[in-house]
Amino acid sequence: MKEEVKRWWNKAKDDLEKAKILFDNKKYDGTVFFCQQSVEKALKALLLKRKGSIRKVHDLVELGKDNSLPRNLLDYCKEITQSYTYSRYPDIDEPEDIREISKKFLKYTEEILKWTEKKL
Repeated sequence: MKEEVKRWWNKAKDDLEKAKILFDNKKYDGTVFFCQQSVEKALKALLLKRKGSIRKVHDLVELGKDNSLPRNLLDYCKEITQSYTYSRYPDIDEPEDIREISKKFLKYTEEILKWTEKKL
């Protein structure tokens, strides 16, 4: 694995670990944020490997399509992309079921990273 790809991949795994720590400490908005960050960096690592460059976008669906992600994982990307803004902006209210959402996003993130790792 090339060094630059490895840096992106390692950061993706690190962000997933942060998401898990935050979940365990009931910081669910942080969990959602770092799940999005983890998936974005993993998909950019794969894009870098496949095409030699990354796109400066944050939309996980676009990045997933660029990497030929399977439909079910693209659906996960869509859900994460649509939901993570409340984790970044204080003027957007968190959903009442944030714990369940963050738990689900951890599962999605793990599945996407598992798929990505096989391609790296």
